Amino acid sequence: MKSAGGLIIGLAALMGAMGAAGNCEAGAWPQKKGKGQVILKVEAMSAQRGFDPSGALSDLPAERNDLSLGAFVEYGLTDRLTFQFKGDWQSGEDAYVDYEGRGPVEIGLTWAAWRDDRTSVSLYAGYADGGEGRNAGYEAPGVGQGDWEVRASVGRSFGPGKGRWAPSGTFAELQTARRFRSGLSDEVRIDATVGGHYGEDWMVLGQAFAGQTDNGGARWLSLEASVVRRFGDWSVQAGWRQAVAGRETPASGGPIVALWRRF
Repeated sequence: MKSAGGLIIGLAALMGAMGAAGNCEAGAWPQKKGKGQVILKVEAMSAQRGFDPSGALSDLPAERNDLSLGAFVEYGLTDRLTFQFKGDWQSGEDAYVDYEGRGPVEIGLTWAAWRDDRTSVSLYAGYADGGEGRNAGYEAPGVGQGDWEVRASVGRSFGPGKGRWAPSGTFAELQTARRFRSGLSDEVRIDATVGGHYGEDWMVLGQAFAGQTDNGGARWLSLEASVVRRFGDWSVQAGWRQAVAGRETPASGGPIVALWRRF
């Protein structure tokens, strides 16, 4: 794999992709007017096996490694309309190519369609440029050279649980997206998140990321578990993501680390 020096420069220049919920103010919950957050993220994924067209695991011709450095930015234009920006810098290698370059860059708007004290329903529309990355050997998930995405999200927060080790508050969120990809088969995605707060400073997240392409080819399901520690306006997240099922996609897994900053 190429040197990560260019990746660090790219991270300083770009804001990249992450979809995590925090303090019920992300995803289905839009930002308040004049408020926002930046999430810088590092993902280091590797795979020695992949899911074949039948969904069975088989050995890859060579180990696949992917490194992504990016961020996610959102800012409340009004109490109901939030601006979002995503982009990342990628590096990786497998049996086919050794690559390094800018990943997808996406801008969009989230509109709060309905909200009460515990539940929020929002709609998102965004445009993405695919950047310089590739999906050699496997198709998905990928981004074309000019994609559009529409997404519907619903989130619900709950009160404290019962028992000594129960969280002080919990929430759940479901997102369904339709991506229209230029030069690639369109796809549908479903993301689910459950989270639990332990006091003001700790949060545990469990997430699932699933999707498939319209041409009946690629399909994927990855699970992620992480812990978030808050330090005032800053938070640090650490966890692990693993592909557990799919078709025509690598069985990648590895650590994720993120730094959150609210403003």
